[in-house]
Amino acid sequence: MQITLDNPPTAPAPLSPYYSQVARVELPGGGALLQLSGQVAEGPDLAAQSRGIFEAIGAILEAHGASLADVINIRTYLTDISRLAEYGAVRRACFPGTPPTSTTVEVSKLFLDWAQIEVEVVAALPAGRS
Repeated sequence: MQITLDNPPTAPAPLSPYYSQVARVELPGGGALLQLSGQVAEGPDLAAQSRGIFEAIGAILEAHGASLADVINIRTYLTDISRLAEYGAVRRACFPGTPPTSTTVEVSKLFLDWAQIEVEVVAALPAGRS
């Protein structure tokens, strides 16, 4: 099994030198799993931060030949779970078909004071796509 850690130059740079944006795991017989680090984005409100996060996720996936349509799991960390509907509206726009599996939890604080939400995903890339 081959694992590649990457910080694609076409995606937002990591916010610290202590992690990589994506781990690509090549699967036997072709295809790959992409495990993305949690993403945050600046914005004046939760919806703007959510949109920025999914744009960043899209850029990271695209660098590996994938898209939001390849996402199979989403993990979301919210600082205020009562605002889930705001995030949900943005997420539904990004995943209009059958939604991926999901976990959403409320946390007391994220690593940046202004961050209201952090999202990480796993994507499955079929054999034959790079």
